[in-house]
Amino acid sequence: MLLVKYGEISLRKGNRAHFEHQVLDAIRARIKGAVGGGYVHVKREQGRFLVENAEGDLDVAMILPRIKHVFGITDFCYALKTKVRDIDSLSMIGRDFFVGCGFSDVTFKVETKRSDKNYPMTSTEISTEIGAKIFDSGFQVDLHRPDKTLMVEIRNDVYFYIESEKGVGGLPYGSSGRGVLLLSGGFDSPVAGYLMARRGVEIIAAYFHSPPFVSERALDKVRDLASELSKYTGRVKLYNIPFTEIQLFLKENVSEVKLTIFLKRAMLHVASQLAEQEKALCLITGDSVGQVASQTVHSLAAMDSAAKLPVLRPLAAMDKQIIIDIAREIGTHDISIRPYEDCCTVFVAKHPENKPNKGAVEGIEARFAKELAELVIKALESAEVYSV
Repeated sequence: MLLVKYGEISLRKGNRAHFEHQVLDAIRARIKGAVGGGYVHVKREQGRFLVENAEGDLDVAMILPRIKHVFGITDFCYALKTKVRDIDSLSMIGRDFFVGCGFSDVTFKVETKRSDKNYPMTSTEISTEIGAKIFDSGFQVDLHRPDKTLMVEIRNDVYFYIESEKGVGGLPYGSSGRGVLLLSGGFDSPVAGYLMARRGVEIIAAYFHSPPFVSERALDKVRDLASELSKYTGRVKLYNIPFTEIQLFLKENVSEVKLTIFLKRAMLHVASQLAEQEKALCLITGDSVGQVASQTVHSLAAMDSAAKLPVLRPLAAMDKQIIIDIAREIGTHDISIRPYEDCCTVFVAKHPENKPNKGAVEGIEARFAKELAELVIKALESAEVYSV
């Protein structure tokens, strides 16, 4: 079976049960798709979740890939479960479990967590008894730097495990509200979406498409990025928003050096209206301070007044290499390097202004605010929606 551990959820006190049920629901949904309603059960067990087969051993190789990306989980432990409680029987089971793993020439220790405080022995006493049986089987003890540690957890039932696999941690998906992610084809925005989803924010993705200046391959690339994120979120709702008219309008009405700022402001206008439509509470972007001219603090300040909601920037303090490393880890890197440009790169000025004045920018936009607002509404009404 799998003994599943979680992290921050345990600190939620009065809301803990609510968060636990969100993770349980996510696990159950993914397992149901994997086994077609078989005999795999998921339940709570004193600060843990259990994933087990009601009729025998769990097929971990089939189940784990389906649930290893569920947010909120820190560890998956390959465990043996027993209802036996007397120490003599537990010592024999622990010895047989350790020996049966096929280790040779390794040192060991036994570590016990006694969550059931009514058990008549201390954790140290339990570890000593079980460890003595393993020692008698020819293994050497090393309490400080063992090659292998046999973990014993005394709960409603008793669990033994040695090996485990790390989960992605974070908070249950959707537990922190909903946000609109401005998703492009680069490295940054998919990583930003992943990091906010890991903090429990449900992601609604908005991609700004500019045919004929960009190809359909650029849209395919973004759909694939959203699909990769869905490994962690379950599904991603993706809006493909036509942006060509807005870009051409702005190109005619603002100077080239200021064009990037106004394009980003227009995206925030559209995303804000989409957020209202989707009942989202924030906008999410992949901006990293100082990475490019449109991401200086001056530029960000000049852009943000276009947003009606808080703009979250989880990459704000990250170096580019850190972002790329995370992209590799979550599986978006190889999609992002595909050579298909999106609207963010096609319309960038050669020498954009990097210290725009917020008041001046707002004053310029006020001259054509009505026309821009009409184009924003038209773009959103013309959007295509995908469930990825």
